[in-house]
Amino acid sequence: MATTTAFPELDTDTNTATRRQPPYAVILHNDDINSMDWVILVLRKVFGYTVEKCYDLMIDAHETGCSPVWVGSMEVAELKADQMMSCGADPSAKNRGAEPLRVTVEPTE
Repeated sequence: MATTTAFPELDTDTNTATRRQPPYAVILHNDDINSMDWVILVLRKVFGYTVEKCYDLMIDAHETGCSPVWVGSMEVAELKADQMMSCGADPSAKNRGAEPLRVTVEPTE
């Protein structure tokens, strides 16, 4: 004689919500050694921004101490920050102890 096994009913009405990762910002910090032209050049190279936008971002960092220059996924923000730092220091300021641009990656609120 065959036996039947009773299976519990499956709850097919589950609510699973996918949590989105918060956006991250690439933050440019002010430094008084690298030239303004160098900062603009790096921003143009990494982000492809216009000269005007690069100038505004650089001035914001200069006047306030730091400026968000890009916002997006954490992985891309880390890549962009690495690309900025890999440009190195302003070649015209190396004799003054210039270092690569200081950038951080921080979650936005």
